Amino acid sequence: MNNSMHTREEKLAAFGRLLDIMDALREKCPWNAAQTMETIRPMTEEEVYELSDTILEKDRQGTAKEIGDLLYHMVFYARIGEEEGAFDIADSMNKVCDKMVFRHPHVFGPEAGKATSAKEIADTWELVKAREKDGNKTVMGGIPKAMPAMLKALSMQEKARGCGFDWEKKEDVWDKVQEEVTEVSEAVSTEDAIKREMEFGDLLFAVINAARLYGVDPEAALGRSAEKFRRRFNYIEAETLKSGRQLKDMTLSQMDALWDEAKAKGL
Repeated sequence: MNNSMHTREEKLAAFGRLLDIMDALREKCPWNAAQTMETIRPMTEEEVYELSDTILEKDRQGTAKEIGDLLYHMVFYARIGEEEGAFDIADSMNKVCDKMVFRHPHVFGPEAGKATSAKEIADTWELVKAREKDGNKTVMGGIPKAMPAMLKALSMQEKARGCGFDWEKKEDVWDKVQEEVTEVSEAVSTEDAIKREMEFGDLLFAVINAARLYGVDPEAALGRSAEKFRRRFNYIEAETLKSGRQLKDMTLSQMDALWDEAKAKGL
């Protein structure tokens, strides 16, 4: 635990320092001056994934660093917006403050102090959002098309749940999963490539839904399995090279044996 937490004045001063640094870089650094929102965007995506890694690794100092990197990007976008005369960082902060106040009537509104549970808030979240003056016109309207498919599916399912559209009992989802498995097995025997893709997609969507219902983050779960595959395959490759051979010279049964060795070693 860090016992040297900063005062409110120190936090505001630190944010002011970041704004001053951004102003100086934008005005005096050729590289920073040449950037646009479009050129920064891919770097911002990378920063978000780096922040996510530190959270999964429970690296609190790493998380502090990555939050700083992401804040820098947010201030960068706002500085460009200010140069265009479109908005500045205060507009951005006021918009999110106004939105949070509106979405939490149990904290800031006439219902302040009224006892409520986290589940009740989550269950009505999308309905509250739908009443926003400048909100999305549809429940699904705020989900970016460019969002990675697994995260998009999970977000859609969560938004549907927030409107009351969800399984009454989580156990019921397994019938849907089994139904999709059957439809995939039937589709793969056809020559219809689009049909196969659609059915595999439906199966993946159902499995993601099941993970959500059982409190499992499907992105984290798949990431864990992918890293396990990496470790075991690296073992196969290392042991193969150690024996003076190449992977292309190995039979499937030989690689399977090394895979079982890696598994037995806890990799």
